[in-house]
Amino acid sequence: MKQISFEYPEIDSLQLQQSLKDYAFPRDRVTKLLAAGDLIRIKKGIYIDPHSQYPYSKEILANLMYGPSYVSLEYALRHHTLIPEAVRVVTSVTTGRRKRYRTPVGDFDYAHMPQRFFVPGAEYCAIDETRGYMIASPEKAIFDMLYLRYPDLGYSEIEAHLFENMRIDESDFYHLNFTNIRSLLDSCARRSIISLRKFIAKKANHG
Repeated sequence: MKQISFEYPEIDSLQLQQSLKDYAFPRDRVTKLLAAGDLIRIKKGIYIDPHSQYPYSKEILANLMYGPSYVSLEYALRHHTLIPEAVRVVTSVTTGRRKRYRTPVGDFDYAHMPQRFFVPGAEYCAIDETRGYMIASPEKAIFDMLYLRYPDLGYSEIEAHLFENMRIDESDFYHLNFTNIRSLLDSCARRSIISLRKFIAKKANHG
């Protein structure tokens, strides 16, 4: 079977259609590519090319699989080297419903975030000149963790939780700049976020 060349390893349905536009029966071609192992189906409409010259990116796949979304929570904390543990599941937040996908390249988890707390703090991370993905900044990943995973932490609990339970590196934490999510910290009434805001303010006032 003639080998089909894809520009990048992560392929969505539109890219697949474009690559197969010269074939009379593109669906049959997809079936044959899958059967031959020349294409790997991640979920409906999302594939990877196992023969690509580039390694595939789980982060790009996470953005493509379910949107709008960006990588966050435990996976983003590890990406930013704020926590020591390896993270197997690619965690993201979305304005849509919660989802979990089990795929041939691992599990992808999506947690719901209200629209008003979604955008600030999400940033573009470039892999090269043409590829990249959206991921939470270090500060937004902490916000998302507290908002979604630990919503009811009081002020007396926040320091121990950040540095002992979540195992965030303390020196790295104090080098973060929370001004990029200041609007979120000031507008969110969730108990753990209020505690975080007070904790940051106290540390800033005391150097």
